[in-house]
Amino acid sequence: MTKKILVLGATGNVGRPLVKALLAKGEAVKAASRSGQPVEGAEGVVFDYADPASFGPAFDGVDRAYVMLPAGYVAAKELLLPVVEAAVARGVKIVFQSVFGVEADDSIPYRQVEIAIEKSGVPYVILRPNWFADNFHTYWKAGVDHGAIAVPAADGKSSFIDVRDIAESAAAALTTDRFDGRAFNLTGPEALGYAEAATILSGVVGKPIAYTPVEDDAFIAILTGAGVPEDYARLLTSIFYPVRQGWTAVVTKDVETLTGKSPRSVETYAADNAAALTA
Repeated sequence: MTKKILVLGATGNVGRPLVKALLAKGEAVKAASRSGQPVEGAEGVVFDYADPASFGPAFDGVDRAYVMLPAGYVAAKELLLPVVEAAVARGVKIVFQSVFGVEADDSIPYRQVEIAIEKSGVPYVILRPNWFADNFHTYWKAGVDHGAIAVPAADGKSSFIDVRDIAESAAAALTTDRFDGRAFNLTGPEALGYAEAATILSGVVGKPIAYTPVEDDAFIAILTGAGVPEDYARLLTSIFYPVRQGWTAVVTKDVETLTGKSPRSVETYAADNAAALTA
């Protein structure tokens, strides 16, 4: 009997295209979300990180799982480790969506989750995506609308990655054992500063978009003013420190290694998401 692949965060930015990619490969998928709704034609299952009682039904009949924490959560280690333990107890292969750069410091919560997976004895693949290009039509959409992206990145560059490339990398990791036991740092094809990205977006939305570097406190105020909880606003602000330090400017070949294709550029992302950017 063919076992199923559990996709956590299945209604999200990466989860939805991942479900689609897995179904296209002929896999049986369980799409997990708080609502439990079907996703892209895949079976839906209710999953709540804060409710371990939801773990058993979600993992039932599963031999591989895409484990990630959706946006909005702060306590990564506290929420993810019980999920990892549930997968390990059932001998489920884990493909884990971690965060770019965490291997630099074992005290980082996401790195501690990685270490637990590495020591678990189950097959695993760790994916560490850089900043999502798609943030421009989600997190930074209000700025795009107003013609000004204001973030505390200074002149730092990031090798922005299209979520479709993360999803395709994850689909590859979930459907072969060739990449087991390895970690991959997922990036786009080039590193761009926010001013360069704003210029690309300007051409797509048909109006000037400027980049305004701001200080951390001002950024926290912008986010909380938009309704973001303060603890999450502080977390989002803290992850711009590596951008300012130049650590997110690295470009790797890992997407190509996993998928056999070069990652999409910010130009391609913007052209393909023109409707979302101008909505």
